[in-house]
Amino acid sequence: MSTYNVPTKNEVSENNQAIFSQLEKGLGFVPNLYAAFAHSETALGNFLAIGNGKTSFSAKEKEVINLAVSQVNECVYCLSAHTAIGKMNGFTEAQILELRAGKASFDAKLNALANFAKSTAENRGAATPATVENLYAQGYTKGNLADAIILIGEITITNYFHKITDVAVDFPLAEAL
Repeated sequence: MSTYNVPTKNEVSENNQAIFSQLEKGLGFVPNLYAAFAHSETALGNFLAIGNGKTSFSAKEKEVINLAVSQVNECVYCLSAHTAIGKMNGFTEAQILELRAGKASFDAKLNALANFAKSTAENRGAATPATVENLYAQGYTKGNLADAIILIGEITITNYFHKITDVAVDFPLAEAL
């Protein structure tokens, strides 16, 4: 059991209380992992600034990256959260399991993205040349590659943060692969 508690709205700074209110309004609740960032005066706001930044990827493409990288990093919290979000974005349970494995037999372009995300995470940033070439062959650009690296970094932050804090998962648990 984690000794890293999840603070309540009354236990965080005024700035983080305002962020909690925004999250409650937008999501209906404050996810435990986000709340845990609020132990810091700046971490939650900084993290959300990255996550709310503009990207060349659709919501579905972002979930492809989130699922593949979270599987590589074995983050049960992020796998659970992004399984739920993936379903909200139109993926089936079977497609989500495939994306977690770094592939998408149902869509060649998403397959290239899933392969690239998995390879990048497994090789600590050194994606194989074949996965990069395939990404470009499927119509992704150098700009997309840059945006993909930002998204891989973003999900890696939450993967690592959960591994260290082990806060309770407040999403339906994702099934094991």
